[in-house]
Amino acid sequence: MTQSVVVQVGQCGNQVGCRFWDLALREHSHVNKKGIYDEALSSFFRNVDSRRSVGGSCDITGGRIQSLKARAVLVDMEEGVVNEILQGPLRELFDSTQLITDVSGSGNNWAVGHWTYGSAYREQIVDQLRRAAEHCDCLQCFFLIHSMGGGTGSGLGTCVLKLLEEEFPEVCRIVTSVYPSAEDDVVTSPYNSVLAMRELTEHADCVLPVENQSLVDIVNKIKHMSHSGKPGSVIKKDSAIISGQGGVSGAEKPFDAMNNIVANLLLNITSSARFEGSLNMDLNEIAMNLVPFPRLHYLVPSLTPLYTLADVNIPTRRLDQMFTDAFSKDHQLIRADPKHSLYLACALMVRGNVQVSDLRRNIERLKPMLPFVSWNQEGWKTGLCSVPPVGHSHSLLALANNTCVKLTFMELRDRFTKLYRKKAHMHHYLHVEGMEQGCFTEAISSLSSLIEEYSQLDATKDRLMPDAARLNIAT
Repeated sequence: MTQSVVVQVGQCGNQVGCRFWDLALREHSHVNKKGIYDEALSSFFRNVDSRRSVGGSCDITGGRIQSLKARAVLVDMEEGVVNEILQGPLRELFDSTQLITDVSGSGNNWAVGHWTYGSAYREQIVDQLRRAAEHCDCLQCFFLIHSMGGGTGSGLGTCVLKLLEEEFPEVCRIVTSVYPSAEDDVVTSPYNSVLAMRELTEHADCVLPVENQSLVDIVNKIKHMSHSGKPGSVIKKDSAIISGQGGVSGAEKPFDAMNNIVANLLLNITSSARFEGSLNMDLNEIAMNLVPFPRLHYLVPSLTPLYTLADVNIPTRRLDQMFTDAFSKDHQLIRADPKHSLYLACALMVRGNVQVSDLRRNIERLKPMLPFVSWNQEGWKTGLCSVPPVGHSHSLLALANNTCVKLTFMELRDRFTKLYRKKAHMHHYLHVEGMEQGCFTEAISSLSSLIEEYSQLDATKDRLMPDAARLNIAT
């Protein structure tokens, strides 16, 4: 059995990460009724007995659960969110050696997060990462969770990503990045996002982009359905949208529902590492099968169902609807319609009592509607995990390497250019030691190059032709 480590950076990264740990514990407790520390739990949790060692804790393999510790490193340059976690119901899941905090924050400045805090905390971060890795028998993957718009998530988050590549070059790096909306209240978010984009393009194996605006739209749609009073549209407690407070005590916060959706994305992508299945997908296989070119590793996620209907026992026809939903624009976690763009590859990660035949039948049904690049017409990767999310009979996560992500990047470039043309707010960045104006030009050049690579692939879409009929050989 392999293990993975979650690295959560900044306010958003820690809130989403905390929600992931809360939901993961619920899933395991739902399946593991006897309280045994099994291989499923060991993938993301350590079993610790602090009484059996002097001056530290001792890992236990097998047997009953003593005290679970998350395989995680928590980094934030403000103490607020991490302190909330340590005072909440998940406080026993982390110990002080897993936390790296400061008090002043990065002031929405990528340069402060990346250069100032990156150099100040480099040794401490590397030490924590090595310690987390040493607790693993077979370290398979690092999951980095961060946001792009602020200073710590974007700046220090991408600094941590580079450190992961330097220290653990053979270990897969999957990054979940939350992109700001155009109405973001951080004026400098376009700078932070574009500067972070260059690092993601250069140093990540896979990036799962999630847009704030898309999350807002989904949450509003679900709330509208819940208030419409239609039969079968009642949202349950503990659904993907409304469950709990993300492992933090106190009243529900405005972003809790949005964080919940991203946490459910992580639950589904890690499900095959945590549970058994008839067709389990190895985490390393995601990059291997979905990333044909190293820079084009942005995988558009879609999730279905996004909430629990009043009737849990979903009949078979709803299963087919779930596959259809996964390719509709309403279920994408970025604002895009992949059906009108070009697929380089696509993964379907299904959970619940679903047969391989159901999977194949739906792929064959949907294939004629989905334009795939000519040299990879069979570019599907599938996974079946037998354990569904709590409260669902089955669920589906689709990861699409699709040129539709280009529109998100073009929008980001336009917002960057509006500021950069006037050199607005640049002095805040250039005052930071290590930061030069060349960082801006290199970052926007990298983004433009990425957009151009997607555009060149998009241009081949109109030239897609069905396979020519085979020639008959005269005898």
